[in-house]
Amino acid sequence: MSRILIAPDSFKGSATSIEVAEAIAKGWKSVRPDDEVVQIPFADGGEGTLLAVESARPDAVRNYCLEVSPDAYWLLLDGTTAIVELAQVSGLSLLPQLNPMGAHTFAFGQVLAIAARDPRVERIYCALGGSASTDAGVGALMALGFEFLDSAGQSISLGGAQLSKIVSISNNAAMLPPKGGVTLLVDVDSPLLGIHGAASVFAPQKGATQGEIVQLELGLQSFSKLIDFDDSPGSGAAGGTAFGLSALWGAIIENGATKIAQICRLDDAIRASDLVITGEGRLDSQSFRGKVVGHITERANAAGVQIAYCVGSIEGGVPTPNLACIALSELAGSTKEAIENPQRYLIEAGEKLANFL
Repeated sequence: MSRILIAPDSFKGSATSIEVAEAIAKGWKSVRPDDEVVQIPFADGGEGTLLAVESARPDAVRNYCLEVSPDAYWLLLDGTTAIVELAQVSGLSLLPQLNPMGAHTFAFGQVLAIAARDPRVERIYCALGGSASTDAGVGALMALGFEFLDSAGQSISLGGAQLSKIVSISNNAAMLPPKGGVTLLVDVDSPLLGIHGAASVFAPQKGATQGEIVQLELGLQSFSKLIDFDDSPGSGAAGGTAFGLSALWGAIIENGATKIAQICRLDDAIRASDLVITGEGRLDSQSFRGKVVGHITERANAAGVQIAYCVGSIEGGVPTPNLACIALSELAGSTKEAIENPQRYLIEAGEKLANFL
């Protein structure tokens, strides 16, 4: 009998991390029913972070924000720590159609403000991945009470297209962060500006044309110059939301996968396992730069535990050594079929991985 740890990220737009873990486990158990299979659905600060934490930490308490949306909530952990997820209320997957210039982070800021006002909360962790916008967090900061004024002294509208209009900022009505501070959990190490920045790299994924990318970059440059704050690795996360919250609300930036692994007590689970299975929707060059798959691979290697991958599709190489790497797109015959019927092929992948062992 072996002990198997299944710790995948979500397959974005197809299956949650919980659904992925359960399906792989079902396939595995059909082949090796005597094995002990432990599921820790995981996240790196992007979509599904709250679900992953809840799965690993049953002591986490949901706090709903009905004034934002019927499904919006944040988690209270250990009685003093709030965890807020941007993708849940301001995420790319929520938009009926892409809106690169008008999308914003205001709803995320509303949830953040509710958590910050709660008397139990001493510190906040913000999961920043999966955003739909490139607004430098200005929408969220508006919800926290900051005012962003144009040349006529009027408040600007929401959306990344408005950044270049900001000529002054007022914090007179701004909320204070909790006494223990605010930590931003990011899934990228991109800066705010430049060819590796928020607009150039990520705005195309949010529907921006080349002309819109240039406009967004100019807006981010203008905003950065106005507040004169260092552009550090990770500042470009969530369309520059990490930059805005760091510069104006005093938040600090940390790698999301590392912090969430601590919260979910992942290292203990890895050390107690004979094999770790991880994966995500698309395995590519970004996967091993601070994201779930890369972090779990590092931790498994450090513990001397064998690793296997179950992914939606592969674009690039896979680290060696590994037990196996199975792509659902190959099992299904196409990426489209794999996305539309993930459960079927995740179960099949679990069976194949079990046969490899």
